Amino acid sequence: MKLLPLIPEDYPVLKPFFEHQRHRLCVYSLPSLLSWSNDEYQPFGAIDGDALIVAAEFNRQKEKRHLILPISPQRQYPPEALYALARKLDYKSYWFVTEEYLQQYETKRVEALFTIREQEEYDDYVYRASDLAELKGNKYSKKRNLISQFTREYLEKDRVRTAPITPELAPECIQFLNEWCEERNCDANLKEDLACERLAALNTMEHLDVFSSQGLLLRIDGKVSAFGIGSYLTATMGVLHFEKAFSRIKGLYQYFDSQCARHLFNGYVFINKESDMNVPGLAKAKRSYYPVMRVKSYELVLKKTPG
Repeated sequence: MKLLPLIPEDYPVLKPFFEHQRHRLCVYSLPSLLSWSNDEYQPFGAIDGDALIVAAEFNRQKEKRHLILPISPQRQYPPEALYALARKLDYKSYWFVTEEYLQQYETKRVEALFTIREQEEYDDYVYRASDLAELKGNKYSKKRNLISQFTREYLEKDRVRTAPITPELAPECIQFLNEWCEERNCDANLKEDLACERLAALNTMEHLDVFSSQGLLLRIDGKVSAFGIGSYLTATMGVLHFEKAFSRIKGLYQYFDSQCARHLFNGYVFINKESDMNVPGLAKAKRSYYPVMRVKSYELVLKKTPG
């Protein structure tokens, strides 16, 4: 089995593996997997019968190279099969192993082969779609107050327009993203998470005609001032990969977030908003929307001598 680089043009071939996948961590979304590629990180993969094997390679931080759980609509790899596969491909660990996977097997069976480590920085925040769309109850009163301010200043004055993102509109969204990055200074260090996220968003925008993602943009006075992109994760859960809005416009993010929940995730019960990567400000913002669950992520490190 030879692992080859995974690129956006592989989407049609790989899509069937993800149509009924069950893992609830955002990394198991195909658009996310293909868009997060840059000078430091590159996804690799190979088809193994009815399963897709995926690995992450790092140009500088070689110690981070890893596999993720094989993706298959039918087959499950027990711990022994995971161990054999990693040995065969010469990888030392699996990242983004879900709690649901570990609960299927006795702990001593897994620990005979792997050391189990929590990856708290990669735990995903999951929300009920109706909560984010409607913002009902006292706990969301501050959000509704900000939306009311935005409504008075912009909506009631007919200054706002929303529209689905199409390939033709991608250049406007990219221009907005560049301005948003200047506001956040996210290119100060090209290896930082914000800079990598910017590249992933650009990759997604440039391949909207390939990915089956859904996008929404918002214009104020004709200028794109926010956009969001989401896609399928499981039968009941979508994932919001990117959601950007100018912070200088009061209430814009809160209003746009509710619009994304309404328009991008109609038919889904849950919205996965990905992890906080241990960034305190990001963690605070995600907690302020009251997630209904956190999807835990684990690393499995191979033991040199099983047993």
